[in-house]
Amino acid sequence: MAEQRIGYLGPKGTFTKMAVDGLFDGGTYIGYESIPACLDAVENGEVDTGVVPLENAIEGSVHLTIDYLVHQVNQSIIAELTVPIKQHLLVHPDHHDHDLKKIYSHSHAIAQCHQYLHKNYPQADLEYTASTGRAAEIVADTGTGAAAIGNHLAAEENGLKILAENIHDYDNNHTRFAVVQKNPMTLKVKDQFVTKQKTTVMVTLPKDYVGALHQVLAAFAWRKMNLSKIESRPMKTGLGNYFFLIDVDQPYDQILFPGVQAELEALGCQLKILGTYPSYQLDIPSPIRRA
Repeated sequence: MAEQRIGYLGPKGTFTKMAVDGLFDGGTYIGYESIPACLDAVENGEVDTGVVPLENAIEGSVHLTIDYLVHQVNQSIIAELTVPIKQHLLVHPDHHDHDLKKIYSHSHAIAQCHQYLHKNYPQADLEYTASTGRAAEIVADTGTGAAAIGNHLAAEENGLKILAENIHDYDNNHTRFAVVQKNPMTLKVKDQFVTKQKTTVMVTLPKDYVGALHQVLAAFAWRKMNLSKIESRPMKTGLGNYFFLIDVDQPYDQILFPGVQAELEALGCQLKILGTYPSYQLDIPSPIRRA
């Protein structure tokens, strides 16, 4: 088998890179500055596989990922990986006090640490970056007076020190990452614990159909198919036009899913399979380097 080429939301030091390191068994890893850039690389064949954040336990879905997969590219989710997220406050090694004028990080990371920042650094300017890894790079170049929110890997990669550990507001902070491909191929992964098999579907409802969503859910319910998530997103075709993203806790089969699809099409709905895949749970150790 040819060496697998894996793209991820970079640069080095992001949680996505930690997920890639924990899941894959070798390959060529290429970091991209944004989620669209990573998914575009999969679409044009620059890499075989892409890994991007999909949902955080505190901040919810990463809408940029969902919308790009639905509207911009033609790719399938072939695996998902849940990773514990531990956010730290990272500073330049020459920083010796708590006078921080700017704090950089991804918008989701800043939101995950909102209470900590409000209590400890209410006067600091919050600057959003494309990733936590990019925030760490900026602080490494900026010097004292600035901090980044990120993980221990970002600190190590950029020569930063950890000023404060585990600053996220809630302990149960996890992120789901989607592993996507345009052309199906076998993944070389390390031995991981598969928690379950899942299928993600996209359902579009007809306009002005009273009770349509109830009937959609009933098509799964009477077949005893468990839904672990349902989320609405705008179709971007006008106000009031939505699609629903539904996670079903079982793999695709040739009996139940075709039955659901036929029933929904009879109602005027459209159903598209976005992926059927294993769900991995990864426990990443976090060696802390104290300031």
